Amino acid sequence: MKSRRMFASIVGTIAVALAATGCGSGGGGADSAADFPQKRIDYVLPFDAGGESDITARLQQEKLAEILGQSVNVSYKPGGGGALGWSELTRTAADGYTVMGSNLPHIILQPMLRDDAGYETEDLQQVYIFQSTPNALLVPADSDIETLDDFIAAAEENPGAMSIGGSGDFSANHIGTLMLGDMAGIDITYTPFSGTGTAVPALLGGHVDALMSYSPQITQLGDQVRAIAVATEERMPGLPDVPTFAEQGHDLVDGAYRGISVPKGTPDDIVQKLADAFKTVNEDPELVKAFEEQAFVLENYGPEEAAELTKERTAVYEDLLTRLELVP
Repeated sequence: MKSRRMFASIVGTIAVALAATGCGSGGGGADSAADFPQKRIDYVLPFDAGGESDITARLQQEKLAEILGQSVNVSYKPGGGGALGWSELTRTAADGYTVMGSNLPHIILQPMLRDDAGYETEDLQQVYIFQSTPNALLVPADSDIETLDDFIAAAEENPGAMSIGGSGDFSANHIGTLMLGDMAGIDITYTPFSGTGTAVPALLGGHVDALMSYSPQITQLGDQVRAIAVATEERMPGLPDVPTFAEQGHDLVDGAYRGISVPKGTPDDIVQKLADAFKTVNEDPELVKAFEEQAFVLENYGPEEAAELTKERTAVYEDLLTRLELVP
């Protein structure tokens, strides 16, 4: 009888402790969105400083802090085209206090094609996709290549010799290069860099013949480069002089979608509170104007819509990579 009373006392003590900490209560207590956030939010970018993700995060940083009522710290963890950071995110506390920039198609392609990616696409809970940037093929301003036809002709003359740099392996730039090679029937070499911030100097320094970059680089680099094609269905309003791949005979429409993710298992109400904050930021007139000036495309995909987009793009990439015999 004494042992039963002791057991009941221990169980009661544990139950009180669990109730006090919010554990075992289905996401209530300190883990609930009503109490979140209570400290600084760490906004980690898995790329070098200076690229499109960094530009976007800096535009968002102050407005996010105002909405969430806590400071937002932006930091960087580059490596493996983002894989190093996303792998680490899967081992981070699922409490909403660490959010990480996440890009499509990167988080689809890396686990699909790399044994050492360190994560699976479904390990990342996508919170919000807030912008996209179409791929753009750039050459140095003093290059002999003036059109897409010129580039293709040079690649046909020297199979494998023409090099295209880009941000990361199995990224939007990489898949755009593969798509171009497939559509034009040419053999080109893709050279990955750790981010746009390191890829651009390689182009300007003559280390690669061209860059498969993103639309914002056209405006940022100005007369240092010549944009010979952009991967949109129609010419971009802010870039009326840049022809599309499609109007030059190759139906290449693709690019990078940028958003944030948190570790799988983060409470749904916290995920939604973060999503609502990014949605509100996207509605800010100053940010909308800045996105337009930077040649970003404003996007608004919440958690469910982001999952649907991921599923749709996965099917597109699987088809291409299976035909190219690149899927393991």
